[in-house]
Amino acid sequence: MGTILKGMSRVPWHELTHAYGSAEGVPGRLSRVAWGDARTSTEALSDLGLWLGELAVFDATVAAVPFLWDLAVTESVTCRPEVIELLQTILEHNAAQIDVQREAHRAVLNGASTANLLTCDGDPAVRTAASKLTTAIDNHLCDSCRPA
Repeated sequence: MGTILKGMSRVPWHELTHAYGSAEGVPGRLSRVAWGDARTSTEALSDLGLWLGELAVFDATVAAVPFLWDLAVTESVTCRPEVIELLQTILEHNAAQIDVQREAHRAVLNGASTANLLTCDGDPAVRTAASKLTTAIDNHLCDSCRPA
């Protein structure tokens, strides 16, 4: 692999879970988003959305967020606006375990500077998605993320 998704093989995906069970398939889907054609990338991202953020967030979500940020800034990725939208979905969803929710939200919040940079991207769809995510980040005040 190149510089994107670097370190993905060091994550113990088989020990993590997503909405439908084991997260073993997450690296393959992330790779398909990174290097697939438009159809392959979109299908893989759709799976990731279902697995990692559509219903709730999971420990696999926490591990995947840094790689989603990588994909969002990589111009060769064909579905960058949708990747950014998934990051926003993750920020807006809850988890059964408050610590997992906090970690997932913080992983997205840690990319705030990246989201700000993406608001100036050459792709208008990326700029729009990034602007919405930046607004969500700026207005994020869920109970699990409030300081104790």
